Amino acid sequence: MTATDLPVERPVETPPARRFRLSAPVLLLGLAGLVVLLSIARLVTGANDITSAGTVSAALGLAVPIGLAGLGGLWSERAGVVNIGLEGMMVLGTWFGAWGALQFHSPWAGVVAGAVGGALGAVIHAVATVTFGVDHIISGVAINIVGVGFTQYLSQLVFNGMPGGGTKNSPPLPKMGTVSLSFLDDPLRTVEAKHWFVLSDFAGVLRGITQGVSWFTILAILLVPLSFYILWRTPFGLRLRACGERPVAAESLGVNVYLYKWAAVIISGVLAGLGGAFLSLVAAGIYRDGQTGGRGYIGLAAMIFGNWRPGGLAGGAALFGYTDALQLRQGGISVHALLLVVALLLVAVAVYQLVRQRRGVAALITGVVAIAVFVVFAVTDTVPEQFTSFTPHLTTLLVLSLASQRLRMPAADGVPYRRGQAK
Repeated sequence: MTATDLPVERPVETPPARRFRLSAPVLLLGLAGLVVLLSIARLVTGANDITSAGTVSAALGLAVPIGLAGLGGLWSERAGVVNIGLEGMMVLGTWFGAWGALQFHSPWAGVVAGAVGGALGAVIHAVATVTFGVDHIISGVAINIVGVGFTQYLSQLVFNGMPGGGTKNSPPLPKMGTVSLSFLDDPLRTVEAKHWFVLSDFAGVLRGITQGVSWFTILAILLVPLSFYILWRTPFGLRLRACGERPVAAESLGVNVYLYKWAAVIISGVLAGLGGAFLSLVAAGIYRDGQTGGRGYIGLAAMIFGNWRPGGLAGGAALFGYTDALQLRQGGISVHALLLVVALLLVAVAVYQLVRQRRGVAALITGVVAIAVFVVFAVTDTVPEQFTSFTPHLTTLLVLSLASQRLRMPAADGVPYRRGQAK
């Protein structure tokens, strides 16, 4: 028997690890678990507003401009263009939205005008970054500065002479219509007032999302699945994402990379402008100088938290909107109750890191942080008022630090691209 007659041992092929996919049942189960945790915190602390209809409604309204800004950043960065200028485009959207509503006596005209205002800022960004190859960060910062100065000049020029207007604000704007499922209002209100475990909390959440919802809010929510469908289910979206991953390879296959980057940046500006218009038309009913309050930057944080995907982005916007709403409803008491929820969530994360990911050090650090948060909760009765306004920004930092290890940005995001690199 020769060596060639011996049986050849072939390596055993191990099946690839199954990647976790966030399906609709898993998402609903996670949301239900979160409501249960909030219900436990409500019963322990007596902070009934953490799941009240008013808090949920306020959170929904605060999440919309953040989500629209983040969705704008998603479109741009999926094509490889970093858009730090979302804040400036939102500023333009607030002013042009107010101007359009007053000029044409219609809030929907303000919606269109706000989108156009954001697109104007996007055109500048696209010319600088895509056409001339300017550093994306420098261009974005410049748009943020110019956007603020330009709208201040326009306010002095236009609003200062109107009744009720001034150099820093517009007159009251036409109101946007709302929609309510009125047949649910009374039964949900009754169950919510009972303060039952879980049931009253679910009633408060459902009442908050079914009563007095602006049509603009519904439009913004629909833009999330629409963006997912276009970017992940159409040839246009495939080519656009290819420009953000491998632009040289896309060009070699005949894709006009410049055109797709331009389209993505313009759509990004439109979405950011819509977020700004929402602030002036729906959230406040009036334009004010400095109205965005850094929501463009928080939108970028929501996009990163969502791993550059629409579903995760929406979840991040909802989280930031909710923490922002808590300071409006019982302030320090509500934020204090949230500390208990955070401690319980950190314990769950530590267990997951230890059991599923086999990361002992990370689990230990997360567990220590959970104990520290619980100790702060146990030794205090409320959170000082000066800290409650910082809650959304602190949440942004904590979420990004916990999620940083699972993030994957587009490979060519922010990388300068010149036509002909493939040659």
